[in-house]
Amino acid sequence: MKLTHEQGAASEQAALDYLLAAGCTLLARNWHCPFGEIDLIMQSGDTVLFVEVRYRRSSRFGGAAYSITPAKLAKLHKSAEHYLQQKRLAGRPCRIDAVLLEGRAAPVWLHNITG
Repeated sequence: MKLTHEQGAASEQAALDYLLAAGCTLLARNWHCPFGEIDLIMQSGDTVLFVEVRYRRSSRFGGAAYSITPAKLAKLHKSAEHYLQQKRLAGRPCRIDAVLLEGRAAPVWLHNITG
């Protein structure tokens, strides 16, 4: 299933609103580097969060979580390392999270999806 630009932007905005309401602060949105893109970079306390946003109309075929592949995780990890080096934040607590949106259900925030 290919999302339109409008659907993708709406999903990212919904995820951003959810994280802001949870007390996070936005550091960057749609941050690009040679390794890929990070949808949202947030801060929660002292921790930098690299957030992948995934939307699916339903949980059919595994839902939003199933769409985060090992290849995508590898790109996220390299991109997050690049961001930390570029911003001179090496040594800062950080993690890779995901916000999953399925249909009209409430967002699900998964912490530390790389284990």
